[in-house]
Amino acid sequence: MAKSKKLVYFFGGGKAQGNAKMKAYLGGKGANLAEMTNLGVPVPPGFTISTVVCGEYYKAKGKWPKGLAQEVDANIAKLEKVMGAKLGDPDKPLLVSVRSGAAVSMPGMMDTVLNLGLNDKVVAGIIRKTGNARFAYDIYRRFIDMFGDVVMGCHHENFEEIIHVAKQKARVKNDNELTADQLKDVVAKYKQAYKKHVGKIFPQDGRVQLTHAINAVFGSWSAPRAIKYRQLNNITGLLGTAVNVQAMVFGNMGEDCGTGVCFTRNPSTGKKEFYGEFLMNAQGEDVVAGIRTPVPLKELSKVMPAAYKKLTGLMTRLEKHYKDMQDMEFTIQEEKLYVLQTRTGKRTAEAAVKIAVDMLKEKMITEKQAIMRVEPEQIDRLLHPSFDSKAKRTVVAKGLPASPGAAVGQVVFDADTAEKWRDGGKKVILVRIETSPEDIGGMDAAEGILTARGGMTSHAAVVARGMGKCCVAGVSDLNINYKNKKMTVGKLNIKQGDWLSLDGSKGEVMTGKLATVEPTLSGAFGQFMKLADKLRRLGVRTNADTPTDAKRARNFGAEGIGLCRTEHMFFEGDRIWAVREMILAAEDYDVMLEKTQAAETDKEKAAVKREYAKPIKQFEGALKKLLPYQRSDFEGIFKAMAGYPVTVRLLDPPLHEFLPQDAKSQAEMARRLKITPKRVAQEVEKLHEFNPMLGHRGCRLAVTYPAIYRMQTRAIIEAALKIKKSGKKVLPEIMIPLVGSIKELQFVKTEVLDEINKVFKEKKSKIDYMIGTMIEVPRAALTADEIAKEAEFFSFGTNDLTQMTMGFSRDDAGKFLGEYVEHGIYDNDPFQVLDTTGVGKLVEIGTMLGRVTRPKLKVGICGEHGGEPNSVAFCHKVGMNYVSCSPFRVPIARLAAAQAAIK
Repeated sequence: MAKSKKLVYFFGGGKAQGNAKMKAYLGGKGANLAEMTNLGVPVPPGFTISTVVCGEYYKAKGKWPKGLAQEVDANIAKLEKVMGAKLGDPDKPLLVSVRSGAAVSMPGMMDTVLNLGLNDKVVAGIIRKTGNARFAYDIYRRFIDMFGDVVMGCHHENFEEIIHVAKQKARVKNDNELTADQLKDVVAKYKQAYKKHVGKIFPQDGRVQLTHAINAVFGSWSAPRAIKYRQLNNITGLLGTAVNVQAMVFGNMGEDCGTGVCFTRNPSTGKKEFYGEFLMNAQGEDVVAGIRTPVPLKELSKVMPAAYKKLTGLMTRLEKHYKDMQDMEFTIQEEKLYVLQTRTGKRTAEAAVKIAVDMLKEKMITEKQAIMRVEPEQIDRLLHPSFDSKAKRTVVAKGLPASPGAAVGQVVFDADTAEKWRDGGKKVILVRIETSPEDIGGMDAAEGILTARGGMTSHAAVVARGMGKCCVAGVSDLNINYKNKKMTVGKLNIKQGDWLSLDGSKGEVMTGKLATVEPTLSGAFGQFMKLADKLRRLGVRTNADTPTDAKRARNFGAEGIGLCRTEHMFFEGDRIWAVREMILAAEDYDVMLEKTQAAETDKEKAAVKREYAKPIKQFEGALKKLLPYQRSDFEGIFKAMAGYPVTVRLLDPPLHEFLPQDAKSQAEMARRLKITPKRVAQEVEKLHEFNPMLGHRGCRLAVTYPAIYRMQTRAIIEAALKIKKSGKKVLPEIMIPLVGSIKELQFVKTEVLDEINKVFKEKKSKIDYMIGTMIEVPRAALTADEIAKEAEFFSFGTNDLTQMTMGFSRDDAGKFLGEYVEHGIYDNDPFQVLDTTGVGKLVEIGTMLGRVTRPKLKVGICGEHGGEPNSVAFCHKVGMNYVSCSPFRVPIARLAAAQAAIK
């Protein structure tokens, strides 16, 4: 991006100095204001201070860069000329709004000031000119509130309390019911509060007001809520925020004025319909703050048909121009329509998919554009349970269906508690009178959000939809008491910690925990995913250890299993006791093997077997007990995944993981296996390792106890032959884990092949199979050309490869990795997003070397990274055959793979 010397860009009078392509410099809002001006859309004129200035402002520790003051002055003069008004002039006053606007939309995260330029003299002038004292005092009190709160740190609550008392005294419910004299009194009290908390009188110089407001917008870029939002949404690399200074138009001058927010399509469902809300005789914050209940947009056609017709025409035109659903803000002043903003609208995952599919059908966008319209992580939000329609609902309140979905959790009343409880493993519902940007962390932590105030375009609704969170807003029956951490709905008392269920699609609030049902992939979603499959080149498999997981993943579009962990099967039911019997006999069995190999004659070997007859019987007996369990497991998985390859990883974890670690459980093991607790404790102590992840596990176990892998191999092949006999196609792939040397692989592979041939001979039947390895030891990646001589496929186990390459224990690193990301040492937690620079280099080397030896080597990834979009893109770039991930992330990987192919 070439650096521009210009700091301020003007728009107005039918032409602008910028356009939609200049988002990096003008921010999304400024670029779109310029674009709309050039299109002839009725936009109030103004100017945009570049995002570059924000960066320079921080470098200079809060000082304006050279030349900015002069450019701001020049553009104010230009704006005054276009408007025929002047900042601070009582007879022809220019009033402006000052808004933020980064290149990426961050709704509600940064600051806005309206009605700037007002002072005592200007207010008197407006009253003389309009004869509307109520309007003048209303915009003045709003300005003092905003300027005090946003710019000078005098909290909004200080002003809210004053107007609340005024409404009580006047016995009215809404702000717009206060008279001019009552508002005049409110203004006087606001100024007193400002002086008390700021320590200065309210500034009367419009230029001073503007300077402070511009600084406040720059300052909001580094506000905790804005930083948190960027972290949550992985927004990086931006220069800063732009500042948009725009002439004010007023929706609160009387009943021929109004203001609203509209979307060119329904942001919750994606339905093609004009959607939004408005209020007559109001300013913008009234619509989003929930102070008054907004009216559905279609009602504007009855109240002001000409303005409605023009607005819907502009909505259609702007959507076609931008080729995407638009989120617009508008104001009507004395029946004249103005568009204050347009931007690509935030939408739910469901809406994103439907809009992409519909716009493709409408030939508005191409197939590739449709696929790029949906973020892979959004897909995750469509794959989780909704409420069971048969579940009994105890609906205690109804509000607006602000963001669809189902949420079940315990009630909390503040963001901090929501985050603490979430971190403690609890599911929570965040309940607020109305949310504000400071609640962003708690909203992220919550399963769902419930508010007493606010409409479909309120802060809670917009943010929840962007996050994919269920939200029910504007439940006016709620009486919330923050101090006592409780709320009432009629006669029902609900306290912190009580369980609630929210239906964001219906706007229903229910007591208790409702049952949920699994989602189905159909309609627009099915069409969208078929399109993704058409465009992607990377295969997508799943990590599944049970037939249930395998079936679910297949329904989600998995093309096989990339990782079936056999150790998880050992913990089911009574089979754990057979595993423990095997472990108890393993050491003596190992000694027997060593002595047998050392014996020189058959007589000596027979003597060794007689000496160790009991542990041999115990060890082999335990394996015989496990064999049918394993075989049955594999039969179910092969049946569920018939026609697709299934990669089975032979036993990987160290044996101590199968033994109880606490005294009570050890006593239970002793009782079940008829041995002493002391014997159990001794075995646990013997198997203890200081670093078990680098210890006696994976193929190392098979070197010591080859019979374990032989049993598992037999179970795999016998199960495959049985399913083949039933007429189904089975493609077993046996994966030997933790290989670091070709000789290790050769040793274990020999045992595995010998057992396979024994089964073939016994069953008088054969089946195609593959034997490969998991590349998770750095040495394996660096010697992959050697290992590929024996391995028919590689599967990169990036969890362990990350651990061994970076020297982090994945069990302990979570305690400090957050600080590494926070300080910019790493962009992401390397266990969540693949470290492509370091670990990725080993993956590239391993893939390249392996294919030097075996050109058609099948290569995949089966760590947690297999379902993470950035990591999937890397796997595509490296030339892997497939990625493998958990069942619910399969559609995410399918979309990420398609987007990687497009990019």
